[in-house]
Amino acid sequence: MSSEFFDALRLLSKEKGIQMDALCDGIQKAIVTAVKRDYNNKDIVFCEIDPEKNEMKVYVRKNVVSEISDPDCDLLPEQAHKYKSGAMPGDIIEIMLETKDVSRIAADKGKHVLRQGIREAEHGQLREEFQNRYQEIITVKVQKIDPVTGDAVIEMGRFEEVLPKSEQMPVETFKEGDIIKVYVAEIKEGGRKYPKATLSRTHPGLVKRLFETEVPEIFDGTVEIKAVSREAGSRTKLAVYSSDENVDPVGACIGPRGARVGKIVDLLGGEKIDIIKYDENPMVFVAAALAPADVLAADTTGERSCAVIVPDSQLSLAIGNKGQNARLAAKLTGWKIDIKPESGAGGQTIELDT
Repeated sequence: MSSEFFDALRLLSKEKGIQMDALCDGIQKAIVTAVKRDYNNKDIVFCEIDPEKNEMKVYVRKNVVSEISDPDCDLLPEQAHKYKSGAMPGDIIEIMLETKDVSRIAADKGKHVLRQGIREAEHGQLREEFQNRYQEIITVKVQKIDPVTGDAVIEMGRFEEVLPKSEQMPVETFKEGDIIKVYVAEIKEGGRKYPKATLSRTHPGLVKRLFETEVPEIFDGTVEIKAVSREAGSRTKLAVYSSDENVDPVGACIGPRGARVGKIVDLLGGEKIDIIKYDENPMVFVAAALAPADVLAADTTGERSCAVIVPDSQLSLAIGNKGQNARLAAKLTGWKIDIKPESGAGGQTIELDT
């Protein structure tokens, strides 16, 4: 293969911002697709491109057989001897195609082979870039706001994505030019276009990643986030644990004078955050999850259901405004919670959302 071909690839790689390996991989796939058409689309065509050596090989693999059943895939021994002396039935022969043959096939059967290869390379690289951002926080710039839907169009690298109004916190309002942090909740294939990212400011994963960023003990694994439940813009409950007896997981997350959790609260527009110590005993965990209310007693009443008793004066605190505290506690622990006052009168059951 001429060095001009590889010089052109290197220039294309630089201009398009595509890694050379990705570009070569895309072109290899495109060439194989084009050449396979001469072999009734049988999977016997292979292509290898080595830009360091300025080499490209295209070849077909055929089976040496005593009797031909598929002319595209089979060779008789006497035919195989042309490519490998002493070839016997059962051998596999690699037959190199001349560059001019590859060029002819590509030109005749796939005029857009190079364009297809470039497109495949771009898709492959973008797919990898997007996957590397999956379940991560990225910093993006707001390009514009849809005045009807409230959706925010944001700049994500070389592309635009949408942060839907439903994935924005109720308390926040964006304007053009704002720099914000979003959580990449999902990556979907975009068909002929680049992959699509589902972005969110309401996903519990956003809070989790923020704590991993702000709390060194979480980042290095000394403290583990066991569960997160969230009602975005209003309140989050975070359960943390450390196997190191010398480490207070709650204190580590709060930070000196509340500096660490305070920074995260600011990033979330004032959203309240309850940090709870996880316990392997589910009743201890449920009691802690109902903070700031004090739980006097807790006991199981069925499969993943329990009853807790709180002081009469703290019943409303345990339940929370419109049931939010108990609802978040149920989501955090995975338990259905029946809250009753100490006097035994009344009570309320909060069921875990499924």
